[in-house]
Amino acid sequence: MPSQQQLRWSELKVGITVVVALITLATLIFLMSGSGGLFSSKLTLRSYFQDASGVRVGSAVAFQGVTIGNVKNIRVVTGRELDPVEITMKVDRKFQQFIKQDSKAELTAAGVLGELYVNIDSKGATKGPIADNAVLEARGATQIEDVVKAGQTTMQNMDVLLKRMDRILAAVENGQGSVGKFINDPALFNRANQVLNEMQTLVSEVNSGKGSIGKLLKDEELYNKVNTSVTKLTKIVDDIDAGKGSAGKFLKDEQLYKNANDTIAKANALMTDVNNGKGTLGMLAKDPEFAKKVDDITSKLQVIMARLEAGEGSTGRLMKDPSLYNNADAMLVESRSLVKAVRENPKKYLTIHFKLF
Repeated sequence: MPSQQQLRWSELKVGITVVVALITLATLIFLMSGSGGLFSSKLTLRSYFQDASGVRVGSAVAFQGVTIGNVKNIRVVTGRELDPVEITMKVDRKFQQFIKQDSKAELTAAGVLGELYVNIDSKGATKGPIADNAVLEARGATQIEDVVKAGQTTMQNMDVLLKRMDRILAAVENGQGSVGKFINDPALFNRANQVLNEMQTLVSEVNSGKGSIGKLLKDEELYNKVNTSVTKLTKIVDDIDAGKGSAGKFLKDEQLYKNANDTIAKANALMTDVNNGKGTLGMLAKDPEFAKKVDDITSKLQVIMARLEAGEGSTGRLMKDPSLYNNADAMLVESRSLVKAVRENPKKYLTIHFKLF
């Protein structure tokens, strides 16, 4: 039977073990909370919010999203109607240089349904580093109800999407729509299988050198012809590049280029003269008096053509009077008869009588 001293020693060892375990557990919890170490120097900061729902003692304190401390106390302060909730924070002092006097503290959710934490934002801050026990101005706090409501809206949208997917899958299983027929209709499968068999046959024939495509791929004579044509084409290109032939001279002859350039320069000078009203073309294009004369002549020609069309004047009668045409035709007939008679009996018509006085 153990003595009383041994019992006391056992109880003492159990107590020491429990104390060590509690200290170890507290240390682990403290280190896991992201406060930056057990013996590191701390900086105390405070902010006042209208509502701190969702924030608890031990919640993380972050700087630009990086955890630098924890919430140490949350209480309601009298005399502050708009922002009565005071949140006291302990942060690692090594981050003091980054937290400015005009930095802002805000409550932010970690994800859609995540826990709220205090985030210190120094974007746009211009003042010097903040001091210990200073107050950070609070930015509009994020309500946990708003976060939950946003998550509920997302879940509702997901539920609607899943219901639509269920209807689509049910229609596909019942053979409705193009996808459903493709999956469930055996006739469509048979036709697809037949098409695949025909394509396999076609590929086999092409591989065997049958048909136009097969000959194109397998016939060495056709390859030789194509190769010969390519060789000739290469030679033609080389000759052109060397300045041979008409095309080569056109591309390589500097004199031809100079002549073309001179011609273009002269054409430009001619167009400049025309644009300036010089020469006949210039006057035609620029002289309003000349244009008026041309317009008058055109008008008079139109009047003359109208009178000719109406049969007025000698020329108009010549074009329109049928009797004149008939007389001219009769004269031509008589002339042909006279010429015929002269040829048949020239003595009768060509005898010359001389008389002496």
